[in-house]
Amino acid sequence: MEGVVVTANGVNLKHKGGKEGSKGTCWPEKKKLLVATSLSSGSSDIEEESSVECVKRVSNKRRKRSKADEIKAKPSRKKKRDGIGGVESKCEEVEKKQRSSVKRRAKEEEEVVDDDKNWEQELQLVSFTKPTSRSRSKNSDSGDVWFPGNDIDVSASSSRSESELPDFHLKSENFSDCRIMTRNLKADLGDLAICHQCSKGERRYLFICTFCEERLYCLPCIKKWYPHMTKDDVIDKCPFCRGTCNCCSCLHSSGLIETSKRKLSNYERFYHLRYLIVSMLPFLKKLCEAQDQEIESEGKIQGVVPSQVDISESLCSNEERVFCNHCATSIVDLHRSCTKCSYELCLNCCQEIRGGWLSERPEFNLQFENKGTRYIHGEDAEPSSSSVSEDETKTTYIKWNADENGNIPCALKELGGCGESVLELKRILPVTLISDLEHKAETFLASYVINPTLSYCGCSSDLEASMKRKAASRDGSSDNYLYSPDSFDVLKQEELLHFQEHWSKGEPVIVRNALNNTAGLSWEPMVMWRALCENVDSPTSTDMADVKAIDCLANCEVKINTRCFFEGYSKGRRYANFWPEMLKLKDWPPSDKFENLLPRHCDEFISALPFQEYSDPRSGILNIAAKLPEGLLKPDLGPKTYIAYGTSDELGRGDSVTKLHCDMSDAVNILMHTAEVTLTEEQRVAIEALKQKHKLQNEKELQEQNGSEGKEIVSYENGYHDDTGGALWDIFRREDVPKLEEYLRKHCKEFRHTFCSPVTKVYHPIHDQSCFLTVEHKRKLKAEFGIEPWTFVQKLGEAVFIPAGCPHQVRNLKSCTKVAVDFVSPENIDECLRLTDEFRQLPKNHKAREDKLEIKKMVIYAVEQALKEVETLLADLS
Repeated sequence: MEGVVVTANGVNLKHKGGKEGSKGTCWPEKKKLLVATSLSSGSSDIEEESSVECVKRVSNKRRKRSKADEIKAKPSRKKKRDGIGGVESKCEEVEKKQRSSVKRRAKEEEEVVDDDKNWEQELQLVSFTKPTSRSRSKNSDSGDVWFPGNDIDVSASSSRSESELPDFHLKSENFSDCRIMTRNLKADLGDLAICHQCSKGERRYLFICTFCEERLYCLPCIKKWYPHMTKDDVIDKCPFCRGTCNCCSCLHSSGLIETSKRKLSNYERFYHLRYLIVSMLPFLKKLCEAQDQEIESEGKIQGVVPSQVDISESLCSNEERVFCNHCATSIVDLHRSCTKCSYELCLNCCQEIRGGWLSERPEFNLQFENKGTRYIHGEDAEPSSSSVSEDETKTTYIKWNADENGNIPCALKELGGCGESVLELKRILPVTLISDLEHKAETFLASYVINPTLSYCGCSSDLEASMKRKAASRDGSSDNYLYSPDSFDVLKQEELLHFQEHWSKGEPVIVRNALNNTAGLSWEPMVMWRALCENVDSPTSTDMADVKAIDCLANCEVKINTRCFFEGYSKGRRYANFWPEMLKLKDWPPSDKFENLLPRHCDEFISALPFQEYSDPRSGILNIAAKLPEGLLKPDLGPKTYIAYGTSDELGRGDSVTKLHCDMSDAVNILMHTAEVTLTEEQRVAIEALKQKHKLQNEKELQEQNGSEGKEIVSYENGYHDDTGGALWDIFRREDVPKLEEYLRKHCKEFRHTFCSPVTKVYHPIHDQSCFLTVEHKRKLKAEFGIEPWTFVQKLGEAVFIPAGCPHQVRNLKSCTKVAVDFVSPENIDECLRLTDEFRQLPKNHKAREDKLEIKKMVIYAVEQALKEVETLLADLS
């Protein structure tokens, strides 16, 4: 009885059992030195290995194929034919088959020669070490362990030391040993002896996993794709069993890991759903009141009581998103529509027209002049630079009034309508749906009263010092410290209540070590890129070959080869004058395809999310956005990737930044990967010289604009040199927004935007996203207006929660890969509605104007879904 044994150096052995082997299974004893090899796949790194380590027993059976193996398994090569003139059943096909056989053999021999050359070159890079002994298996009754199919003895001692053998003898001998090991695996497993990662078996040093007894990984793949793992780690438990396999098949598979970190009991679910209904009911009532008001106006027009008003249904599918033609806000139910030209108007615009205070929303044409590359780097503008017309705002003053009885005519042609018909009242949802939901919610809350929870916040005490981080120095303020728990603490129910206390105040939250809760999948950009370009359809692979990146210096899109971009991510890029070239990818791959193109990375990110009751985009019980039913067109809330270069020193011009802006929804952002690029001394000297040019250019232009002596306003940081820090965040409080906007309007000309041209005017200083506050600007802001942001460094693996309505900006201190997802919490519905109304006041051509969130629709469906879930839970609890 024989069993297959695998040693830690990847050798298959046969163990002699109680019976002695037959004559055909014994080999003469020869004392030879066996040493293990370490193939580094092109690297010259040296790895010391033992010739014989603790053997691990696996069953002597052919391994089963995994699903990934079945996908990747390739048909084995046909065996070489012994002769060209074999016996053929049909004589007329002999010549044709002979020619094809010769061509096939020639091609295979060429491939074998190439593989042998590559294999020998890899082996020449290997240094061999003296073997050491390990304790043998208790079941072994032989002093030596034998290779099946060869005559080499693996014994604890050697007759000759390694130092006595010439180098060429060692390399030649170990080259032979590696070939013998490969033959043994092929003999035992046949065509299944292939690497799970690369699907190659020939000329590969393979290790079999003793945990699953199925999958093998070759040493080059371990070195290249799993540098943090040793061969012993792979033998104990392979990457697939650990949930970290990044082969193409696994990266294109979903459901391999559990994304939910905490199972909620029925009572917890009931408590959360009741909390959700309590938070949303006031907004549902406001929506119902607005619709009742419009029905009452329609009753006066028709001369009937509101209950007798007949409202026809507007035909639209679930895949269609309905927007107001005037303000671009979403329409969820009642609206007015033109029967002739299909012009549609929301209820807010109807009220503004009847009140006589409809805003014009003029188009805002803000253009920046391209003055050339020399100007961008601090020199005078190039003479050949194309001139651009001055910025101007097109204002059209067209009166749009309602009739005396309340009827609203269709908009004039200048506003996109026909101006010939009267807008009729239409509905999208069933007539009484919203009022019925309001009544059911009130009845439920009256029947089930829950005592308010006690305060769990202890951030003011010394006991909670490890759970808070200083982020501001405001005088007389109690919110200078931010709540910053560890990822393992957030799984406790009391920490969720602690989070809710800070979150309801509009404070950001930083969760440390979020990646500790994951399997550990690689977020190396090249791993993601390989998954996108391999094993996908040709059009998708072609689309991913090049990417459109944003050049942070000119704030313009540039097309670049994907591989070149990611090489710059880890090695850096620079212009001819040594100024660092900062590039960034926003939302790559596109968020609507992220889950489809990178399903395994998507699962890994969701599993890393803290406070999943809020942040889980699929099943967060307190995430209102997750309550939208299937089949309904949903807003694009992510996950979204942000991959960008970075440097620790503030450049002042062309920094890798996300400029000051304000999101309509809540968001959580996790720093998944960083890479630090070190600047040479020559480059640092060049940068300092260029900064002086920029300073002189700034002073000159300020003097021309202000008509007086220019004043330098840029002061650069020396940098944040933190091994684990990746991004510098500035987040402003909601109550400080008016003063922040005032400062930006006052100093807007001190900022630069597209083509590095000065910002001459702003429509909305935050929503325009044309300003980034440097250190000096933040000092002036505090000196002039007494406000400052929460400022902190996001470290690798940290999750930052940003409340809706808090303006924020980010600067990358290293090359960073961040992944973010938006969500809607019940605490911030009011802020989402306020921002929706603020965005609808922006000019028609403003990039931030469209209502992509559709918060009103979310509230209606979230209340409906919560009431259904509560009914089911009550039946189970009773």
